Amino acid sequence: MSNRRSRALPATIIVVGLLAGTPGEAVATPNPRDTIAAQVRELARTQVKLARAKERRRELIRNAERLIEAYNGELVKVKEAQTEHVEVTADLMAAEKTVEEARSRAAALAADAYGVDLARPMMALPGAPAALMRRASLVTQLGDERAAVLDNLDDSREVLRILQNQAADMLDEAERAVEEAGHLKVAAEEAVRTQVTETRELRKAQREIEDRLDLARFRVGAIPAPTWALTAEGPGGDATRWALTQLGKPYVWAADGPSSFDCSGLTMRAWERVGVPLDHWTGTQWTAGPHVENDDLRPGDLVFFGTPIHHVGLFIGRGLMVHAPQTGDVVRIASMWRPDYVGATRPG
Repeated sequence: MSNRRSRALPATIIVVGLLAGTPGEAVATPNPRDTIAAQVRELARTQVKLARAKERRRELIRNAERLIEAYNGELVKVKEAQTEHVEVTADLMAAEKTVEEARSRAAALAADAYGVDLARPMMALPGAPAALMRRASLVTQLGDERAAVLDNLDDSREVLRILQNQAADMLDEAERAVEEAGHLKVAAEEAVRTQVTETRELRKAQREIEDRLDLARFRVGAIPAPTWALTAEGPGGDATRWALTQLGKPYVWAADGPSSFDCSGLTMRAWERVGVPLDHWTGTQWTAGPHVENDDLRPGDLVFFGTPIHHVGLFIGRGLMVHAPQTGDVVRIASMWRPDYVGATRPG
């Protein structure tokens, strides 16, 4: 019986080993340095994409500027065409008025000078046949002269009518051109907005990869506390040295040690080590001492971020701080010069 059990044991071990190796049952822990290498490659690819996106954005902006200026030029042409059309139309109306006035004056002058009503038949003229012929000759002469004047006026009016049609055509063409240019301008501006958004998203992705890369490097000890930060003097120096011993511990919301911290929990414990009590809240830590100008910062000073304030770190010198950043991150060293930097306080 014991022999059967002993012979069965290796088979049992083999079965357990196979089950342990079944996909989904156990996952090998990735090598941190492999993780770093993968993230370095990802960062490089993202940087290439970002560089291309920036160049594409510059190209689109240049194209948009050209189209916007073309649109502006078409607006000028429309304004000129409108002015030309208005002027030619006014000239035509004046010419038509002049023709009608000339016709009226010709008729009135003939009636006054010769007693002839040009509207009546020639046989109605009074007097002998000789007088009739003389008057008819005068009327004919008068009519010829007035007819020449009226013909010239009619010709001028016709020329103006042609110009008016041309001006109307030019105005229609200009309005069509400005409409097309407007469509192109809007499309170009939309393309620029889209590319700006893509560039912004790539920048954000790059920052996230850089943060993950820093975190991975930190976890394998590639970013130790700098020796110069460990030599600061006074209470602030002591608080700084203690905070730097917490590097690599995970961020946990509302935690204040000893195995994890949030931002104000870390700064509270650091100053507690040197006998300065602080609340576990950025709101009162901001008022826990005098505010400090940037050029007077010392190791241990608290540096605050956000409006309203929602993050705090411990200044260690040379523009750097030690802080507990966010969920999924660890206590680490970072630049204090963030866009949301508010100011600094010196506790005690």
